[in-house]
Amino acid sequence: MRLSEIYSSINESATLAITKKVRELKAKGKDVIGLTLGEPDFDTPEHIKQAAIQALKDNITHYSPVAGYPDIRAAVAAKFSRENNLNFKTENVIVSTGAKQCLFNVFNAVLNKGDEVVLPTPCWVSYIDMLTIAGANITQVECGIEDGFKISAKRLAASLTQNTKMLVFCTPSNPTGSMYSREELAEIVEVLEKYPEVIIVTDEIYEHIAFNQKHVSIAEFPSVFERCVVINGLSKSFAMTGWRIGYMASYNKDIMYLSEKAQGQVTSGANSIAQKAAVAALNGPMDAVFEMREAFRQRRDSVYPRLNAVEGLKCILPDGAFYFYPEVSTFIGKTTPAGDKIKDIDELCLYLIDCGVAVIPGSAFGTSKHLRISYAYSIPELEKGVERLAQGLSALS
Repeated sequence: MRLSEIYSSINESATLAITKKVRELKAKGKDVIGLTLGEPDFDTPEHIKQAAIQALKDNITHYSPVAGYPDIRAAVAAKFSRENNLNFKTENVIVSTGAKQCLFNVFNAVLNKGDEVVLPTPCWVSYIDMLTIAGANITQVECGIEDGFKISAKRLAASLTQNTKMLVFCTPSNPTGSMYSREELAEIVEVLEKYPEVIIVTDEIYEHIAFNQKHVSIAEFPSVFERCVVINGLSKSFAMTGWRIGYMASYNKDIMYLSEKAQGQVTSGANSIAQKAAVAALNGPMDAVFEMREAFRQRRDSVYPRLNAVEGLKCILPDGAFYFYPEVSTFIGKTTPAGDKIKDIDELCLYLIDCGVAVIPGSAFGTSKHLRISYAYSIPELEKGVERLAQGLSALS
């Protein structure tokens, strides 16, 4: 039987695959600390849960409009105006089953086979495979630790051509936690002004988990606003991963029309009850969001010196999200206590699982010398996990 060549060629999400393996090992009694998931370990705030309960009582249990109920689309538009100085109207918003679906929708709505997409790496695990499904030719621009894992205006200019259709980037970043400042974005915008046909897809799902500076959206710059597609959602900031509510907004009516059409053929409207809970989140108090952000800051500050104390490991302090992305190239090529040679970053991660700690290899994010460590876990669990990481790395020779 000949099955889909595209889906046969793409990768399973490394984050989900390794997390699944950790669960299986734990079920068998192995003591493994998983620092893999990009998921807040907090409960959804109470007022949001109560809104869902009320929606059930009100029998909001039928099919929802493909683009979302009017009240949630209005709440998203109001959020953009209030927090980002972005003048989106209700009709400029689509609500989806998570930010991941928003990205999938827009990639398939905009791109044709062979279209050129510039993608700074490291990048989120699913960008490359979703763009591959959409038929894109991907120009990966690797940005190292010396660049703060960010693409500069100069490198962007060198990567763009007259055939470039789209630029995709994320701030704050998964997997690195890096953020673009207003000044850095202004320089990038200056380059993009010379390429007026390039669609800009900006993933801002970690917007509220920013420690050292205020998040700035590239869509705030008037010269590129009309060709930006802003992706966001409630999973990270409001601890609502399982509710599966994301949203996208764009001033480009054609992009929105085709994105809505794509969604209508895949999932139709997002979960009706979750949408009503999301309205309460977007319109309600932000206290819980800020409390969670402060907890992430404390975890970051607790773990950072411990990581940098590991000889041979290089790590920078992330500005946002909840990930460290240390560079570990000095350990590749070394030998384990059992006599096995570590050939690449994937084998290093498999070895670390045997040492009792699971992290995600940088190969999942487009680089070959890094690990992603999530600090969306309690401080005792993080400290124990980093201790095992340090012991495992120091045992290599």
